[in-house]
Amino acid sequence: MDKFSKETRSRVMSRIRSKDTKPEILVRSYLFSRGLRFRKNDKRYPGSPDIVLPKYNTIVFVHGCFWHLHDGCKYAKMPKSNVDYWKKKLYRNRERDEINQKELKEMGWTVITIWECELKKDKREQTLEELYVKITS
Repeated sequence: MDKFSKETRSRVMSRIRSKDTKPEILVRSYLFSRGLRFRKNDKRYPGSPDIVLPKYNTIVFVHGCFWHLHDGCKYAKMPKSNVDYWKKKLYRNRERDEINQKELKEMGWTVITIWECELKKDKREQTLEELYVKITS
């Protein structure tokens, strides 16, 4: 049983953003502060990548662990209510991610995925520094 009423759950879910999430903004701010320039949520590419760096031929996706089913992550738990709906939805998200990344790689792009859990305070600096090195090397 859900701990929220149907109306409350609907209101909570309607507030979830698909772009300009806090993790995305964090990554973009860091990259911009390091002098990298990029396009965001570019619809010309499969999956509307969160960050496109044409100069480095690199695309960065910032994924939420729950919404994209991050393997082995404590934040990627399947909900206990309406399991059939969520299972279908979340596995479809993961499948779509794989297809989009494959298409981008075939187009010659380097694709990097940053997970929400990698941006928690204890790992943030290291993750962002490694991302910068991957992009610029």
